[in-house]
Amino acid sequence: MKNINLSVKEKLIAKYLVKDQPEYKTKSTNINVLLNRIQLNKKNESRKKIFFSAVASTGLLLFGFIIF
Repeated sequence: MKNINLSVKEKLIAKYLVKDQPEYKTKSTNINVLLNRIQLNKKNESRKKIFFSAVASTGLLLFGFIIF
């Protein structure tokens, strides 16, 4: 029974004593994915700009009708 306890104890201690060795993994990126993401971001930004300008002009028109 002691041998089992020691082996478990040693395994638990060994987990914390082993120093982390840096793992060098090469990262690869797909250029097409990045370019597609840029195009989607441009589309979203242009839609936001159009929506904002439409809301702002509607607000100005309503403000003008209320005052005059």
